[in-house]
Amino acid sequence: MTHALTIAAMTEAIEDEYKAQAAYEAVIEKFGLVRPFINIVDAEARHADALRRQFERLGASPPADQWKGKARAPATLREACEQAVAGEVENAAMYDRLLAQVEDQAVRQVLFNLKDASQSRHLPAFRRALAREASRHR
Repeated sequence: MTHALTIAAMTEAIEDEYKAQAAYEAVIEKFGLVRPFINIVDAEARHADALRRQFERLGASPPADQWKGKARAPATLREACEQAVAGEVENAAMYDRLLAQVEDQAVRQVLFNLKDASQSRHLPAFRRALAREASRHR
C-alpha cells in the first residue's frame, strides 16, 4: 500500500473516532455523567491520540476535528445506547476494511487495537446499558 493510501486509511479512522467522541460528549451534555458514555468518551480521545502518533511517525498531519460540538444527542438515553451499539458495530466493520488495506505494521497494530477495544469493551458496555434502559421502560 502506498504512503498516501495508508494516510487515507488513518484519516478515515481518526475522523470516525472524532465523530464517536462528539456523539458521546453530546449524550453526556444532555443526560449527565452516565455510564458507559463517560468512560468511553475518554477512550475515544485516546484512540484519536494513538492515530495522531502514527500520523506524526509517518510525517503527516492529521485532519482537524470537524465534529467537536456538532453532534446532537437523541431524545432518550435508550436511543443514545441504540445509536452507540450501531456505531460500534459500524466501527468494527470499518476497521476490518482498513486492516485489509494497510501494510504498515505499526499502523496495522493501532487499527487492530482500536477495533479490539471497540468490540471487546465498548460494544458490550453499550449493549449492557441498552439492556438496562430497555428494562427501565417496559
